[in-house]
Amino acid sequence: MDACAQMCKCFLILFNTLFALLGLGFVGLGLWLRFGVETQGLFDIDLNTTQFTIGVSVLVVTGVLMLVVAVVGDCAACNGSKSALGVFIGLVSCLVIVEIAAGVLAFTQSRHVAEEFAKFYISVYTQYLNTRADGQALTLKMFHNAFDCCGIGGPIEILVRDTCPKGSFIQQITFSSCPNAINGMFESKAPLLLGGFLGTAGVMLVALVCSIILRRENPAPHASPPAYVLLTSPNHQMYASPALPQHV
Repeated sequence: MDACAQMCKCFLILFNTLFALLGLGFVGLGLWLRFGVETQGLFDIDLNTTQFTIGVSVLVVTGVLMLVVAVVGDCAACNGSKSALGVFIGLVSCLVIVEIAAGVLAFTQSRHVAEEFAKFYISVYTQYLNTRADGQALTLKMFHNAFDCCGIGGPIEILVRDTCPKGSFIQQITFSSCPNAINGMFESKAPLLLGGFLGTAGVMLVALVCSIILRRENPAPHASPPAYVLLTSPNHQMYASPALPQHV
């Protein structure tokens, strides 16, 4: 292989190693969210919906798929198998399309997603006021710390003050309402989210191009030559060698 193919091989090995680590992180996070003692209460929320279960399942499945892609890519890069490289090219092509589609969808549907998150928060907030259960309290703390907000009243919130972020008196009276904070966060971060998706798709495109170059540089396997080759010639003549003298 030439220098370009060698560089592509090194990039693919590095890319797939990082991809495998990220997939392991997704799987570990999903399993921790589902079976961790600290997060077990998240699945006790009665909202007539399965957001958490679906989200955790998608997280685990995504991590497993990333691990599969990384293993195939590493095997293809190390062994130079044209069939394995072909499978890797197909998988990465699908991932690039999914990344671009997800980024565009997240950007165009950011307002709708923000409204759904705000409705979900209000539902958890209402249930916590009625039950004071640990699952709702943990979910409210996650929202409050992630969006730096407090309840639906903001500075005058007193019903769920125990789940709000800790801070000085000045900080506590400057907290914004969580529904407003959620809507504002999604609207302001939508371009950044789109850039993240497109940047990830760009890195995958580089890996795709490198895998195509590496596949073209690897020669096709040749059949082994036969063990015996018969050489014949139509003008070939046989000459008898003179007999050796016999000694008495």
